[in-house]
Amino acid sequence: MKIKYIVFLLGMIVLGSCSDFLEEQPLAELDSNQFFSEPDQAYSAVNSLYRTGAPNMTDGGVYSGTPLMLGGYMSGYFYNEYAGQELHVSNSQELTLNGDNIGGYLQDRWRELYLGISRANNAIKYIPETPGLSDSERTQLLAEAKFFRAFAYYYLVRWFGPVPLTTEPYESLENLYLERSPIADIYTLIEQDLTDALDGGLPTVSMVDNGKRVTAGAVATLLADVYLTMSGNPLNADRYAEAAALSQDIINGTYGSYELVQHDEVSPGVIDPENSAYNKIRKGDASAVEHIYIKEYDPEIGTSVYPRYSYPVALASDVLYDITNGGYLPSDGFLDLYDPADDLRIQEKQYFHSTFQDTEQTFATAPYVWHDDTAVFETANSGKDFVVYGYADVLLIAAEAIARSSGVNADAVNYLAQVRSRAYWESDMTAIETELSGLGTDAFVQEVWKERHKELVFEFKTWFDIVRTGQFPVADAPGSISFVNAVGHTTERGKQIEAKHMLLPLPGPELQRNPSLGTDNNGY
Repeated sequence: MKIKYIVFLLGMIVLGSCSDFLEEQPLAELDSNQFFSEPDQAYSAVNSLYRTGAPNMTDGGVYSGTPLMLGGYMSGYFYNEYAGQELHVSNSQELTLNGDNIGGYLQDRWRELYLGISRANNAIKYIPETPGLSDSERTQLLAEAKFFRAFAYYYLVRWFGPVPLTTEPYESLENLYLERSPIADIYTLIEQDLTDALDGGLPTVSMVDNGKRVTAGAVATLLADVYLTMSGNPLNADRYAEAAALSQDIINGTYGSYELVQHDEVSPGVIDPENSAYNKIRKGDASAVEHIYIKEYDPEIGTSVYPRYSYPVALASDVLYDITNGGYLPSDGFLDLYDPADDLRIQEKQYFHSTFQDTEQTFATAPYVWHDDTAVFETANSGKDFVVYGYADVLLIAAEAIARSSGVNADAVNYLAQVRSRAYWESDMTAIETELSGLGTDAFVQEVWKERHKELVFEFKTWFDIVRTGQFPVADAPGSISFVNAVGHTTERGKQIEAKHMLLPLPGPELQRNPSLGTDNNGY
């Protein structure tokens, strides 16, 4: 069933900020156990999670960008033309951020994620007691709720490190002020939730073919990503073997049938640039074969803001949008990560563009992957879904995790080569595999990192990978990438990355409200 109607659970859920906890509920409102009295209410509880908490980290304002863009700003590789009025952007770009000057912005993210957790906790507690649900419905809904709870904690722990950990609904004024839990404990819950969800009987089809509901493939992909992240900074838990096994299960079809979309050819070996894989994905809605987890947009639910980031301000008078915001413009240094001669992704009107239609008008290079002709020129509204996890991500997780756990074997080489050969469309797949096969583990893993930064740029993985690996990608020449220590590196904006930047500061308002949080993250 397509998620089109969301019932917000008013009176059932207490919001995530401590100030909100102090607001007593009117006696006329329903208690949680009263709300979960029939199947429709259980479905409404879970449906609300599709637009609360973790899914909302992909949403944003026209000027402000989305929360997931914050890391790109911190890297110095992306900038927002409205940074002057959006203080969280300017302070992130300049690496002057702290819990006060962007505290309100961070507080909103904190509150939203804990709201998602609170709603999930309610669902997880009361769905087992809801009358009228079949066993399969009950396990499916519980799996979806645990997926979203895990995803919310995954953002919190990567951004803020130790955070309060709660798995119970807030149904009284007791235990309002929770202490921060160790990072390892948070990952333990994330892993358990996702493992439970993976055993929850979710369909092994794509989300597109499942009415845009969470599938086993989405759960498995998130868990594989979690294992990869746990293996790096700051936890360094070495879960590469689990990441390798799970991502290979996805590749081998255990959780659904996925593959990379391929280019259309006009003749053998000659592609049609307008119908390259990247443009086919751009022009259509989410791909059933390539896209594993998506944030659904629909005019009946809410429209996507991303087309508005596909042009800089200079083009405001040329498109339908009243506000044209270069909200995520790549720097020259980032564009130099791509091979300008051989990598299709950097060619005009593939991943990026800098020319307006068929005219000679040029502008600052902007994301083309979000360009929606209908929205930009006709309706000003886009219902195209946003890709959070795609098959390319799974291939790259598998390649890195296999290399780290088992060495550079044929599978690891093939998975990386699949991604690279689609981008380097004129290169022979066999030649790419031969070149990669001769690399040692560290050199091979760096090749994976290179593709992650280039392939997953619009899924906002750049900063998370910098933190996880401790390495910053630098173009020595266009298309030639080396890695340097992230801490101590000076960004293109002339700002030095410090150890403290590996985590965000805690929101100042939250520190004031909850004395149990203790002190801010080190360095802030």
